[in-house]
Amino acid sequence: MNWLKAALLTGLLSVPLAQLVGEVWAADFGRGSCRRGDRLQIQDLDMSPDPMVEGQRIRSWKVRIRLDGNRDCETEISIREGGDIVAHGRRISLRPGVNEVDLRPADNYRFRGREHCFNVQVDLEGSKREVDAARRFCAQQRPAWSMREPGDRVRSFR
Repeated sequence: MNWLKAALLTGLLSVPLAQLVGEVWAADFGRGSCRRGDRLQIQDLDMSPDPMVEGQRIRSWKVRIRLDGNRDCETEISIREGGDIVAHGRRISLRPGVNEVDLRPADNYRFRGREHCFNVQVDLEGSKREVDAARRFCAQQRPAWSMREPGDRVRSFR
């Protein structure tokens, strides 16, 4: 009978602890984090070096993302090709307007094949969502791999 009382007492004492953990988890996605109603749009996606030869390691990714709103927010950003994450950044702070974000590439990712198309995902209140883009962002193999497009801006990062 004593073990039953001990189990009941342990269960009752663990309820406030479980609520506290839930509140701490919710706070992480609360103040300052990007919300589902925040409007985001990808303006541009670039890689460095560009162009690059097949099998060469990507040094960095640069994403231009527009936040329409009146407050700063913090999120995680991932660049994906199909099911593969090719770059990821945590605790990225976005301000209203256009933001240029540098992301570290995945160490094991290399271009192979004919064409590679990418999408950008952000974490909105704990849920990963693909960000709207006006066009597709693809790398094509010409003499070397490139994401440059006619009229694309000058790439100044190295």
